[in-house]
Amino acid sequence: MRDQQPGAGPAERRLTTKEAAEVLGVKPETVYAYVSRGQLSSRRVPNGRGSTFAAEEVEALARRNRRESAASPALGGELSVRTHITLIEEDRYYFRGVDATQLAARHSYEEIAEWLWTGQMRPGVSFAAPEASVAVARRAVDALPEHAGPADRLRVAAIAAATADPLRFDLSEDAVLGTARTLVPTLVAALPPVLGRRRDEGPLAHRLWPRLSGRQPDEASLRVLDTALGLLADHDLAASTLAVRVAASARAHAYAAVSAGLGVIEGPLHGAASGLAHRMLLEVLDQGDAGPVIAEELRAGRRVPGLGHRLYASEDPRARALFALLEEVPGAAPALAAARDVMKTTARHTPLHANVDLALAVFTVSSGMPATAGETVFAVARTAGWIAHALEEYGERPLRMRPSGLYVGPRAPRPLPE
Repeated sequence: MRDQQPGAGPAERRLTTKEAAEVLGVKPETVYAYVSRGQLSSRRVPNGRGSTFAAEEVEALARRNRRESAASPALGGELSVRTHITLIEEDRYYFRGVDATQLAARHSYEEIAEWLWTGQMRPGVSFAAPEASVAVARRAVDALPEHAGPADRLRVAAIAAATADPLRFDLSEDAVLGTARTLVPTLVAALPPVLGRRRDEGPLAHRLWPRLSGRQPDEASLRVLDTALGLLADHDLAASTLAVRVAASARAHAYAAVSAGLGVIEGPLHGAASGLAHRMLLEVLDQGDAGPVIAEELRAGRRVPGLGHRLYASEDPRARALFALLEEVPGAAPALAAARDVMKTTARHTPLHANVDLALAVFTVSSGMPATAGETVFAVARTAGWIAHALEEYGERPLRMRPSGLYVGPRAPRPLPE
């Protein structure tokens, strides 16, 4: 089909969603995933449903995908790593073969962490942090400037805790498991409480709450937090997890491997994404309508946060599980309504479903938490998965995570520069 704006030059060739999918060799849902990731731009069909795409842009993306695939023909253009930890398929995901949403509904975060690490369920397991590790981690975190973000604090806490562990270079399975069971609670204990009241006993979610909110928690809210930690514990080879495996491949100790993961999650497309959704929901609540807020996002050339996921054609199963629990949280109704308004408004433009960042934003907004709280939850939760992947990588050949660069620079040799 052809589409031309008034006063424009030669008509720009436009493709329907089906045509774009055929050029790219993907499903129509994947075309919208490209849009959500900023790799394609779309234009709404006037007086109709659906979108169109610039043929030149679609063809350029197809060429780029073919080049990347040619660079790694054996891997289909992507790095593949054998793993026993997480499987994602058909809009569901599994931890060691068990539906992860069912695990999170029935087990605590600590129990899920043990399942990821060992493949064994330990009902009622609790993690304790050594006093020496907590003391040094707190001193390091307390020395940071006030504007330090969650990833800054947790990264500093991890490295500080490492200095208090002279056995950190022991990479045997038992030693790393011991580190795992103390590092996670140490990271939480090192975070400053909102109102100066620390809690360092009980389930991890109960200890984390006062580091996120100054409100007194209710049981429904604590259940959402514990479930969110379990749901976010791992998600296959996300960017941060790949960084952890690279570090573990070089035989970095567990503290350093976790630090590598923490260094990656600050990006707006990863751990910090829920903060963008949090701010958007506050604007919707302030204006009473998602329309102008979404319009401003699109006008600025930004994708709407909290929508779409490259691995799920329909709703993110993590979001679905959290939305169901949030219905039971006192005071969550306004934020839930704002999220539904966002989904309804954007559905007119692009059929993208809610992802876990939007559900996490509903939780943080309704709990009186700062926009950075979702990033803290994500980082603490994902520590379990990072350590599971590090454990798995320690059992592989060292330094195997070493891809070869595809050089595309000037032809060599060149003369020395003047």
